[in-house]
Amino acid sequence: MNADKEKWLLLATLSIIWGSSFILIKKSLDHFNPYQVGSLRVLIAGIILLPIAISNYKLFPKKHIKWLILAALTGNFIPMFLFPIAEKEVSSSIAGIINSMMPIFVIIVGALVWKFETTKKQITGTLISFTGVCILAFGGGDSGELKMIPILLLLLATLCYAMSTTTVKSKLMEVSSVVLSSFIFSFVLFFPSVIALASTGFFSEFSFSKDNMLGLMFVSLLSIFGTGLAMTMNYRLLKVSSPLFASTVTLIMPIVAIIWGIIDGEKLTVMQFIGAGIIIAGLIFLRSNPKK
Repeated sequence: MNADKEKWLLLATLSIIWGSSFILIKKSLDHFNPYQVGSLRVLIAGIILLPIAISNYKLFPKKHIKWLILAALTGNFIPMFLFPIAEKEVSSSIAGIINSMMPIFVIIVGALVWKFETTKKQITGTLISFTGVCILAFGGGDSGELKMIPILLLLLATLCYAMSTTTVKSKLMEVSSVVLSSFIFSFVLFFPSVIALASTGFFSEFSFSKDNMLGLMFVSLLSIFGTGLAMTMNYRLLKVSSPLFASTVTLIMPIVAIIWGIIDGEKLTVMQFIGAGIIIAGLIFLRSNPKK
């Protein structure tokens, strides 16, 4: 398969997998607290990928260890906690919509850190989408309550994803996608996730009840598909495309997230629909490749 066909296939598959992650986070939160969901998500992925990491340990990029740690923390650790925390206050649909801001942060991080040039068109698109985010934040639910804090947490998580994506593309492309994912989850993040999970009292309080096992099923699905498999595919997408193209997976994800949310009984206000539309309009407007 040539690179052009492969990148579009990866884009479509990732959109479906990651778009479904938000509803899996929501279902996991019915059984565990946000910190347990985040820790389990990373830990399970690390356990599954451990054989690959061990068998390829000689390929560990020691000379790029600082970039590996940065990519791991910003792309595969911090956001895993921020999304569950935010989804205690906002719907999975809103989380999916906010995550679509990633191309904007890719442009910002690319310009500030990796010295990519930013066009006026991209700046205009950024301002349009930012307006949509503000409407989403103030659009509220039925109670009209301001949801600024969870919105800011989701934006921070999306910024972290952008930092990880640009770091991987700039510094870690010499490592294969599967091996890179296994190193991140099994070597870099394994023990931090165990420590984080232990600090929640999970190991002392857990029992093999029907409720806990159902929760583990949701978290395992989230971890296996939405974390381990998806991140491996994302690293491959970065190899055959640009960071900006890879980030546009977030343009399709909100559609999947909203469909799952509606199936699960979630409702968006008129203002939130307007805000979502403005965000997507801004993203479409800025959709052009930044020059190095």
